[in-house]
Amino acid sequence: MNIMLFHSTYGLRPAVRDAADRLRAAGHEVWTPDLFEGRTFDTVEDGRALNQEIGKDELLKRAVLAAAPYSERGLVYAGFSLGASVAQTLALGDEKALGLLLLHGTSDIAANASVDGLPVQLHVAEPDQFETDDWLSSWYLQMGKAGADVEIYRYAGAGHLYTDPGLPDYDEEAAEATWRVALGFLETL
Repeated sequence: MNIMLFHSTYGLRPAVRDAADRLRAAGHEVWTPDLFEGRTFDTVEDGRALNQEIGKDELLKRAVLAAAPYSERGLVYAGFSLGASVAQTLALGDEKALGLLLLHGTSDIAANASVDGLPVQLHVAEPDQFETDDWLSSWYLQMGKAGADVEIYRYAGAGHLYTDPGLPDYDEEAAEATWRVALGFLETL
């Protein structure tokens, strides 16, 4: 499987590279574009400041340019938190997308979004300050309306970005459970 894996608002940190290596070890080809052009952050506030400075349109433009050379092959779009929202936006706009793997995040869905049974898997903490229950319920219904086939996995007590061992949110048990399920999902595509 060809996977385009987008980083979180912390930037292209070692955890993203480690995730890509884990996916490669399972037989997948993985690209990890650096949407922040080499900048990484220790706090979410610093990452958000750069994200706002870059702007949503420019960030999406960078993501599209990174994915474009590979999209004809059929991609699985994946991402962490902010990167998940980027992955979702690209997958919903790419008729050749093979799947969508969301880790710790979602995004708004355009009213005219339409996919034909796109397999989608979301892994998120419970509770999650950025992915509230009301938001996730609405998101799930909208994704279904758009034609996606969605699975949601919640991890009680985990922090928002619980798969990153370099952050305080890290939860080894939840992270390993996420990777087991996500790798199984990728095998079905």
